[in-house]
Amino acid sequence: MSGVDRGAVPSSGTLRSFDFPTVERRKLPSGLDLRVALMNRLPMVSLNLFMRGGEAALGEHRAGLAVLTADALEGGTGKRSGSELAEELERIGARVSADGGWEGTSVALSCLADRLPRAMELLSEMLLEPSFPEEEVTRAREQQLASIRQRAMDPASLASDVALASYYAEGVPYGRPVDGTVVSIGEMSRASMVGYVEANYRPGEGGLVVVGDVEPAEVEQLVTSHLGRWLGAPASRVDFDVKPATRERRVRIVHRPGAVQSEIRVGHVGTARSTPDYYPLSIANMVLGGMFTSRLNLNLREENGFTYGVRSRFTFRSRPGPFQVSTAAGNEVTAPAVREIMHELVRMADEGPTGEEVAAARDYAAGVFGLQLETAGQIAARVSQLVVFGLPDDHFDRYRDAVRSVTTAEAAAAAARHIRPEEVQIVVVGDADVIGDPIRKLEMGTVEILGV
Repeated sequence: MSGVDRGAVPSSGTLRSFDFPTVERRKLPSGLDLRVALMNRLPMVSLNLFMRGGEAALGEHRAGLAVLTADALEGGTGKRSGSELAEELERIGARVSADGGWEGTSVALSCLADRLPRAMELLSEMLLEPSFPEEEVTRAREQQLASIRQRAMDPASLASDVALASYYAEGVPYGRPVDGTVVSIGEMSRASMVGYVEANYRPGEGGLVVVGDVEPAEVEQLVTSHLGRWLGAPASRVDFDVKPATRERRVRIVHRPGAVQSEIRVGHVGTARSTPDYYPLSIANMVLGGMFTSRLNLNLREENGFTYGVRSRFTFRSRPGPFQVSTAAGNEVTAPAVREIMHELVRMADEGPTGEEVAAARDYAAGVFGLQLETAGQIAARVSQLVVFGLPDDHFDRYRDAVRSVTTAEAAAAAARHIRPEEVQIVVVGDADVIGDPIRKLEMGTVEILGV
């Protein structure tokens, strides 16, 4: 078609209206925070149960126990074996998964709405009467150990693990992998899991989110019927201060002889989810490396061809999680890629984003919001964030307006406060014999070679 400028970026369309489902909240006598949202487009229901006990409350010698226990939770109950439990769930078309993480343990369940009573009965069995048979404990432990060993051999995972250990001071849980270490997991037993459940699988400070073709009163009755005798609060308590390993910029190269490309991580300790800068910082990060059209991607991928993709991210947790830029590049362009990452970090911290960039990021964030909430499961996961992070009940009702109200000045100020190029830790996994000298010539900081 003549007269069409194929190089012009299309303008944003009109933002369509979107209403977050109404969530009814009820505090149960057990302390469980029940939240129910009616979504009757399909006769389905998604449930997300959050229990506060998580990896952040565990010392190094028990690292990975919350993850391991959640993985073994489907291994059987006092009434039926693991295979019998799986068959019963399959018979009613229900899917259950349990995941342990930094903030706590989550159990997700989905089924047809008319099967929810039976699904709740089975869920209560799993929570109140887990049996943890030895064969299931062994399976879960060996599987987690294999995953940990695999991470040590995978360049991308190794780079991320070394980076986290470089960001955080010794003893800060966030400086280790969430699934623990070979030493800590190797010492786990059935008694470890049973003890963890008894102490930490408790309703207090937790929440139950139910989304789908259900009525709040009926859900409350079901929960009371099956989990009414479930009482108490988690015994484990998060007790650590987030401190950086150093405020001096350093470079650490993990030597992998013969590697033809490098995994690059650049970052430092970030900020908590509770930061007042959450919205402007999110927009600033989209401009930096959170979208395909971000500065980092346009520079390293589109203009220089150093990489297939690069992203930056603030991992928001109850306490300051990491800020990190991640990419991979060939040996010959590893040092130039590090140089350009640092250039973009300095430019963002010093100058902030432009008004045009902020407008594009706001439109993107507001536009994709509704697309990420098309299913009951997606909505249940979002509502669970209200429980996990103690957010206001109307947080998601106001989300798009809050995002669209971010000004260029606010985004620039947030970037200046939370992106600190002079403190970043630069971690590169690659062939130090090839990439070492070019990286040293960048003069980014003290260079340490690991694994030699």
